[in-house]
Amino acid sequence: MCGRYTLTNSTNLEQRFRVSQAVLPLGARYNVAPTQEMPVVVQAQEGGNRLEIMKWGLIPFWSKEPKAGYSTINARAEGLESKPAYRKPVRSQRCIVPADGFYEWQKSNGSKVPFFIHLKGGEVFGMAGLYDLYKLPDGDWLKTYTIVTTEANELMQQVHDRMPVILPKEAEDEWLDRSVTDPFQVIRWLKPYPAEEMELYPVSKQVNSPSNDLPELVKTINSA
Repeated sequence: MCGRYTLTNSTNLEQRFRVSQAVLPLGARYNVAPTQEMPVVVQAQEGGNRLEIMKWGLIPFWSKEPKAGYSTINARAEGLESKPAYRKPVRSQRCIVPADGFYEWQKSNGSKVPFFIHLKGGEVFGMAGLYDLYKLPDGDWLKTYTIVTTEANELMQQVHDRMPVILPKEAEDEWLDRSVTDPFQVIRWLKPYPAEEMELYPVSKQVNSPSNDLPELVKTINSA
């Protein structure tokens, strides 16, 4: 799964994801948690890509109330096209969640040790996401998203049996393309990212609290 992630350098999002509008300055985030608002990349109606600020934790448009459950911060890739909450988004409301790392917890001696996982080069990558729009009583729209997960690669298996889907760059355009409405055309990309291109290491348990959002959270520590 993916319950926390980072976006510590957002200065190149416009170029990295070919976003057509000017990107507003975004502060470094070292501990993004569910229910918080973060930028995601979508295909604009007029064409091209744009950034939208959305809340993490998908609320289906048909929900009785605008409250996301913990179960909707992630969407399992397996059977995605048949699940009620994701059946519509996977066909026409796909997004990319920019990140440069994420956290996962490993069970060890009766406790959980947090690990930070990122690409070896430290660059920003795109996680496969889905979004939905919920119409509030006042007529405004609440925009929410979820991160798609898949089985862990060989590296991640040391820590957990799931990981977020990191899209290869060649898949990003198709994933965002609103004209692609057949889910079976895009779900082929929902597989583990190559383990040899990633690295992980243990970090401080300070990351357990969403109120902590500091550079120290991504520094390696001795897990002994």
